[in-house]
Amino acid sequence: MKQITSIQNPYIKSLVQLQEKAKVRKQTGTFLIEGKREIELAIKGNYEIETVLFYPELISEKELHNFIFSSKTEKIEISKEVYQKLAYRDSTEGILAIAKTKPLQLSNLKLSQNPLILVAEAPEKPGNIGALLRTADAANIDAVIITNPKSDMYNPNIVRSSVGCLFTRQIATATSEETIVFLKENNIAIYCATLQDSTQYHSQNYTTPTAMIVGTEATGLTEIWRKNSNQNIIIPMQGEIDSMNVSVAAAILLFEAKRQRGF
Repeated sequence: MKQITSIQNPYIKSLVQLQEKAKVRKQTGTFLIEGKREIELAIKGNYEIETVLFYPELISEKELHNFIFSSKTEKIEISKEVYQKLAYRDSTEGILAIAKTKPLQLSNLKLSQNPLILVAEAPEKPGNIGALLRTADAANIDAVIITNPKSDMYNPNIVRSSVGCLFTRQIATATSEETIVFLKENNIAIYCATLQDSTQYHSQNYTTPTAMIVGTEATGLTEIWRKNSNQNIIIPMQGEIDSMNVSVAAAILLFEAKRQRGF
């Protein structure tokens, strides 16, 4: 088995670039995954694992057999110094993987007969995207669409903050215009969470094909969404502020839809 002990190794240097630069992830079509659960979920989500790097003092070669890796997956033993160079987390588990990205196109989404979709317009913080993906997984919805994305979905901060939920739901990225066309072509009603011309969210019927649209906390949704909405909805605020974290708002809306659908 191959071993790498130096952080000056060219391959390790290339992995640091893979972590730090979206351009490199796009050019290579690969990204880095850290942690046992995240790697297990990536495998379950049919992501191709090219290489596994492990630090034997934290995870043994024998433990690697618990993962269902392809026969083509290369396994590399790394030193503590190399692992610490690549690992983000304090709670280390001793394993990282390099996986192939998937094309995140609207045309690749496979929807149920009565889909429930979350659309987030231009979320700025990777942590918020990760939280939205965790919410989508918890509600077991059909898909998440990120419109006008500010960062690529394989950003390590998104992978980490989603706790592997990046791999458990169908995900697409597109412009707002493309997404509106997609939703209308598939006869999916558009409910926009916005302050303008809104009715209370629990007054609507979400038992038919539904897309919940959320925007940024700072600026909300752009006008194109408000113009194409079947109904603008609002979560009534009872305190001093007029908004909440986007993932919290998404959770309220999605679980109301799930409640109405009897799940």
